[in-house]
Amino acid sequence: MPSNSMNPNFVTRFAPSPTGLLHMGHAYSALAAFSQARARGGRFLLRIEDIDQGRCRPEFVDAIFEDLAWLGLRWEEPVRRQSEHFEDYAAALLALKGMGVAYPCFCTRKDIQKEIKAAPSAPHGVDGPIYPGTCRTLDQSDTAARIAAGQPHAWRLNLCAALNITGADLSWHDQLRGTMSAAPELLGDVVLARKDTPTSYHLSVVWDDALQGITHIVRGEDLFEATHIHVVLQKLLGLPTPLYSHHKLLTSDDGKRLAKRDKALTLTSLRDSGTTAETLVASLQE
Repeated sequence: MPSNSMNPNFVTRFAPSPTGLLHMGHAYSALAAFSQARARGGRFLLRIEDIDQGRCRPEFVDAIFEDLAWLGLRWEEPVRRQSEHFEDYAAALLALKGMGVAYPCFCTRKDIQKEIKAAPSAPHGVDGPIYPGTCRTLDQSDTAARIAAGQPHAWRLNLCAALNITGADLSWHDQLRGTMSAAPELLGDVVLARKDTPTSYHLSVVWDDALQGITHIVRGEDLFEATHIHVVLQKLLGLPTPLYSHHKLLTSDDGKRLAKRDKALTLTSLRDSGTTAETLVASLQE
C-alpha cells in the first residue's frame, strides 16, 4: 500500500526478542498485528528488543527477518534495534530519577529470596511474592557511597512515590476486555534498569512505543499484567497510552504455553519439514 494512503491513526508493531527461534505462538501474534494494520490501512512496524546482550544472538535476528518474510509479512524500514538506543532509555531513567521515583537496588536474587522467606506475609503479585522494597529506605549517603565504590546495582521504580505523582486512578482500554483499572501493586517496585543493562523491558518498551507513534498494541495475554506498570510509566513520562489488544496464547497438545525451547514447533523447523507458509497461516487463522 502506498505510504500516502496509510492511516496515521493506526500504527502497530511486532517486537520479538532474539533469544531463540520464533515459534507458532510468535507467528500468531505477528500475524494478528499485521492483519489488523492491513485491514485498517495502518502501519506495521518490526522492532528488535535485544536489550539482553547476554542471551540475544545475531543469528536469531536474521532468523526473525527470514521467518516473518516467509509468512508474507512486510514492515517498514529501518527496523529499530533497542541495543542501539541505550542512551534514549538512560535519558528516560534520568527523568524518573529527577522525579524521585527511582532508587538504586543492590540486592541479589539470593538476597531477595532470603528477605521473602523471612517475611511470610510478604505481598504477592501476579508471579508470586513481589520485591519487598529492601533498598527503598536505605540512607541516601550510604547508597551514594556504595555507588561511588562501584557496587553493582539496579534501579527500581518507587511505586508509592510514583502513584503520589500520577494518582491511583489510572486505566487503559483493552479491545477484548474493555476499560481496565490499573493495579500496579500487582508488580510492585519493578526494575527500570538492570545491573548489567542500562534499561529494562518495562522502561524500553514504553519509551519505544511512544517514540514510534504506536497507537495500537497487539500482543499475547502473557503480557497483560505488565500493562498495569506501563500506564504508570506513561503517565510519569508524559507519554500517550495506546489502545491494547491482548490475544489468546497458543498451547501445545499437553496444554502448556508454547516456548522457544519447543524446538519442533519453531517456524524454521516447520519450514524445513516441508510445511508451507500458506498452510501455517491458514491453520493459525482458524
